[in-house]
Amino acid sequence: MKFNQLVTRAIITISNREEEKKGENLEQKYLRRILVSGIMSLLLILIIIYSLPYTILSYSSLFEYSTIVAMVIFLFILLVRYFAILISAYLYINEYTFSSVNGYAPFVSIIVPVYNEGKVIRNSISSLLKLDYFHYEIIIVNDGSTDDTKQIAESMVGYQDGLYGKVLVSLINQPNLGKARALNAGIFYSKSDFVLCMDGDSQLSPESIKVAVRHFKDPKIGAVAGNVKVQNRKRFFTDLQALEYIEGLNMARSAQSYFRLVNIIPGPIGIFRRSAIEQAGFYSSDTYAEDADLTLKLLSKGWKIYYEPKSISYTEAPVTLQQLLKQRYRWTRGILQSIRKHKKIMLSPATHFAQAFILWVMSFEALIWPTMNIAANAFFIFAALFFGFSHLIFFWWAGLAILDLVTALYCVAVEKEEFRLIWYAIIYRMFFILIIDICKTMSTIEEFLGIRMTWGKLERTTSGKSGKIAVNTVGN
Repeated sequence: MKFNQLVTRAIITISNREEEKKGENLEQKYLRRILVSGIMSLLLILIIIYSLPYTILSYSSLFEYSTIVAMVIFLFILLVRYFAILISAYLYINEYTFSSVNGYAPFVSIIVPVYNEGKVIRNSISSLLKLDYFHYEIIIVNDGSTDDTKQIAESMVGYQDGLYGKVLVSLINQPNLGKARALNAGIFYSKSDFVLCMDGDSQLSPESIKVAVRHFKDPKIGAVAGNVKVQNRKRFFTDLQALEYIEGLNMARSAQSYFRLVNIIPGPIGIFRRSAIEQAGFYSSDTYAEDADLTLKLLSKGWKIYYEPKSISYTEAPVTLQQLLKQRYRWTRGILQSIRKHKKIMLSPATHFAQAFILWVMSFEALIWPTMNIAANAFFIFAALFFGFSHLIFFWWAGLAILDLVTALYCVAVEKEEFRLIWYAIIYRMFFILIIDICKTMSTIEEFLGIRMTWGKLERTTSGKSGKIAVNTVGN
């Protein structure tokens, strides 16, 4: 008994000594830190006092240094953003290329909402009858058109000859209630488990359904975003938009698809699991970007969204600058409305981390990035004109142009697109993107001021006949 007590006392005694030593070591450590930091501070003060008489303080010197620092920071953010998207897009393409192909081919309903599309609807429906798929139907929803759309659509109702047999074409006539309600009407009328929603002026590539529905074999996939390409090319603004769709939109969707978190399913082509749409509450009419709103609702419900580059929709892009700005004005305000509608998710990253991250990225792209780009360009132009930085600004812009050229080359090569579009990258950032960002900034101001807006409609300039455009043949 005495031996055990002695051992116990010995252990307690040793433990107390170790704690005392630790306390002493911490006190000495803090004293050394205070002493070293005091000496360093004193040395810095002496250096400042000694060098201050030799320092020339002027507003021009301050502006010069701030210009250089601003250029470096802006370029750093740009590079991080570019390479983050490029690396994720490359990982997705690598995964996509070696993914297995299954024979999953369920029945699909194609919903075609139309409003005054008399010039293009016949060619759009004719292109759908040439799809390389054997199990689908076409549902046209006439949203109160005032031209000859209804008459043309009625002439195509019934069983039409498809590539593999008869295809049923149905028509729903409703008052002018908007695109969202037109799509909902088609979905309600359909009885299939999968629906493809598109625009009335779009034309789909023959394999667009076949390559998209295979991804629904994964029960977590709620929707598949398609690849939108500009149909009416060979014009200045439409060629710039063709490059923008390839480099700015499709590359971003590829990066997002690696994480199965595509943030906007494009209106010209999106394939949905019907149960996912029902759970999300269908399309809503309270924003001017019903496609972005529905995508965010799907993500908030936990559904995964994939991007299929070979599921292509050819669409008509704005030809004039005025039409382009009108389109981007509506897009910007619609996306901002969708973000504000789902802002609660942004404040709950603990429960919806992926969805919150997507919304924060969308907010950065919609609010901060355009303003930053405009401010940087204005600041650097001012520095070049009044402070002799013209040579430095030239090299800075040349570096950005080279970066855009390399990115355009990668994107065009991946999608096997027209190589002539690459040269537009030289003016892409300095001209096109700057104009778009100015439009976005003005749209953002009007949105937060609550200025009323109207939907607006692109005036069709063609009959919808597609020219010879390279078709995406990425991967398998």
